[in-house]
Amino acid sequence: MRDRGTDPPGHRGGDGFRGAAAPASRTSQPHPSQRQAAKPTPTRRSVSTRTRGRCSAARAASDVPFRNVGGLMSGKANVEQLHSVVEEAAGLLGITYPSDRVRAVLTAFQDVLDSAIVLNVVTKGGGIGDLSFDFAAATSAGDPYDIALAHGLADEVEHPIRALLPDILARFPVQTYGVDYGITGGFNKTYASFPLGDLQRLEKLADVPSIPPGLAEHLGTFTTYGLDGKVSAIAIDYARRTWNVYFNALSPEYVERETVVAMLRELGAPEPSERMLEFIGASSAFYPTFGWDSSKVERVSFSAKNTAPAALPDQVRPTFENFARSVPYTYGGERVIVYAGALSAGEEYYKLAAYHQMPAKVHDRFRSES
Repeated sequence: MRDRGTDPPGHRGGDGFRGAAAPASRTSQPHPSQRQAAKPTPTRRSVSTRTRGRCSAARAASDVPFRNVGGLMSGKANVEQLHSVVEEAAGLLGITYPSDRVRAVLTAFQDVLDSAIVLNVVTKGGGIGDLSFDFAAATSAGDPYDIALAHGLADEVEHPIRALLPDILARFPVQTYGVDYGITGGFNKTYASFPLGDLQRLEKLADVPSIPPGLAEHLGTFTTYGLDGKVSAIAIDYARRTWNVYFNALSPEYVERETVVAMLRELGAPEPSERMLEFIGASSAFYPTFGWDSSKVERVSFSAKNTAPAALPDQVRPTFENFARSVPYTYGGERVIVYAGALSAGEEYYKLAAYHQMPAKVHDRFRSES
């Protein structure tokens, strides 16, 4: 969600991965618009979880009985199961399904397919864009891009961006990797996700040798608006030479209209429409996209669990809603659906992420915060 810009698997809504684990509960903080000369120290007082309205798609999803398609498995059995699931998802969206390509990806990563798996779709230019699937992987499995290279699923990139993941791994408590793979677009992103109980500081991230200048350029703005200490993940898009930083666990004051408009203006982002502002007001995660050779913020995205954008284009709304209602999943209860809204130069667009599979701990956390 490319941006493609969805959260890493498990961090959705969270932006969901994947915004990998489920979204952390919101905590009370000093109002982000209160500018301070010194870096603010977050207050740790708990507040109740914000109640959000649910979209017709999310309600519709709950009307369809749980359809167990096999539960968590591993190895060849899971490859065949997931191949069928991704093919069905592509059919729901009217996207041509490249069977051999998808099977090759699932086979290459078959040892980690018992983790969280998310199916993503994005609107672009008023229509449906690519379908992608995200999955989490333990760091012990190795660099996901190296695995993709070894299986001929990506091209080597002779660029400083290749140093970023090793530098992050050497300096931060990376809990899981994640992969975002487009069925037509190919390898989209590698994620590095941090423990939700140990969100990271911006200054430490800006000091990483291979981090491009964009983060340092906007460090003051992010800190002023209270985002320091809320970094839940980074994502790296090798082919496009872009990267994301994910801010999670945003309490309501962080997404108030005046605060958001002021922050986006300072970041040089486009002015959001009225409908986009309404969507942002229900979100709990924020992630900008940076290029490599410029400090410019290329895109900004906000994500929210089970909240459908009112501004979905009419021509894609039925497809999105049918996808949210029909895509298969393996856990009990309602489908976990995450929507995201993105702003880039000249366009606003929306993304949908549907959890197909999730470990019990992640599912329990989602249900406790619904």
